[in-house]
Amino acid sequence: MLCEDCGKKEATVHLTQIVDNKKTDLNLCEDCAEKGGFHSPLEGIAFPLAEFLASILEQSTTKVPKAVADTKCSGCGMAFSDFSKVGRLGCGNCYKAFREPLKDLLRKIHGSDQHRGKVPHYKEDIMKPIKEERKLQEELKKAIEAEDFEMAAQLRDKIKSLDKNR
Repeated sequence: MLCEDCGKKEATVHLTQIVDNKKTDLNLCEDCAEKGGFHSPLEGIAFPLAEFLASILEQSTTKVPKAVADTKCSGCGMAFSDFSKVGRLGCGNCYKAFREPLKDLLRKIHGSDQHRGKVPHYKEDIMKPIKEERKLQEELKKAIEAEDFEMAAQLRDKIKSLDKNR
């Protein structure tokens, strides 16, 4: 999208203003935005998310086994050891490739490795395995409480097979 002021450069600054319930959008290049006096309130403020994540991995009491550290993503070729240095994943496939060590990291940051908030409106076939796993987890807890360890072992195996298929 081109700048609405000069019409020459790519618009990189997008402003929205609402006055009397009327919304006005303005798309400007950096130069025109600067001339107009528009500056980002976060300009010059560093947000070192990558460094934060890397430090959590470094401080981990459980060291990542060499086999996991050397695991590479099939999508971008990033190794988990690279992720622990830069704090950023290379692509969407990294989430699957580094599933187990990421679970540990998410537990440390969020207190859980499961999403507990709003769920997007996906197709039912995408949500079905997730719902099935939750149901099996509940059944597993009940089987353990009832000391039905044969059933618990079967449920555990079903849960593992669901995890591997995702």
